[in-house]
Amino acid sequence: MLAYLIRRLVQTVLVLLAVTLIVFLMMSFTGDPVFMLVPIDSQPEVVAAARARLGLDQPLPVQYLRFLGNLLSGDFGVSYVFRQPALSLILERLPATLEIVFVAIVVALLVAIPLGVHAGARPQAASSRTVMTGSLLGISLPGFWVGMMLILVFAVQLRWLPSSGRGDTVDVFGVPISIATRDGLAHVILPAVTLSLSTTAILLRMTRAGMQEVMRQDFMRFARAKGVSRQGVIWRHGLRNALSPVVTIFGLQVGDLIAFATITETIFSWPGIGKLLIDSIARADRPVIVVYLMLVATMFVLINFVVDMLYPILDPRIRAT
Repeated sequence: MLAYLIRRLVQTVLVLLAVTLIVFLMMSFTGDPVFMLVPIDSQPEVVAAARARLGLDQPLPVQYLRFLGNLLSGDFGVSYVFRQPALSLILERLPATLEIVFVAIVVALLVAIPLGVHAGARPQAASSRTVMTGSLLGISLPGFWVGMMLILVFAVQLRWLPSSGRGDTVDVFGVPISIATRDGLAHVILPAVTLSLSTTAILLRMTRAGMQEVMRQDFMRFARAKGVSRQGVIWRHGLRNALSPVVTIFGLQVGDLIAFATITETIFSWPGIGKLLIDSIARADRPVIVVYLMLVATMFVLINFVVDMLYPILDPRIRAT
């Protein structure tokens, strides 16, 4: 297990190193940041001085090593638009994104796991067919359309919930949290439900498929023959053995929710890093884009690392080789 852990850590570092190279090359060939810093009618010597100050007059390998060194020291540069460190700008917006992602994950797990277990244990029941039809709709419907429909129904027609913004917040250990207030909780419901829709449908279908496979195994019949109730067999023995593929997809979905919350945040004017990214792309704010990409890539890698470590715990048959 220790050798497996070390091997996975080395792979994680190599993947992150590859990500830095890809991000650097992508940023190097998409526009010239110098013209974000100097007036458009600047003299060539002013442009050259700005380029030298940013180190852009150096060869690409030298620029990459400098870029890598700055990342390791936590220096991601200063936002061209907001005139403040890009990293602190992202960290200011990150709690808002993590908040709707957290609520979306809770909603997805509370809905997907019970319905997936039911649909897998009783695949021929009419209720199971209804559940699977609903999951197909969840995968098929685009998130931006669902978000707009939720706003139309619950914010415009019924006036039950607010359509945009984050609402009131309270500081918890110095971090602004909105779900701790009634107004903030009302604001988070619609964006979180929109964000969770696709993840709920995918987890539901994965849970159902895993349960259908497990229900055919001999150990399920043995447990039933030993006198364990049907619900006990399903939830204590069946679900645990069906969770391995679900955990894999869940890890990827958590990364997706964080990385691709941009559309949901834009629709609901949610002040998270996704909306900041959209604004930064529109203004060619390169340092903010770099921080966002590195942060999301790092979270993807770490989440998958944790998922890999969970396999042997969830299923003792799996042993690291």
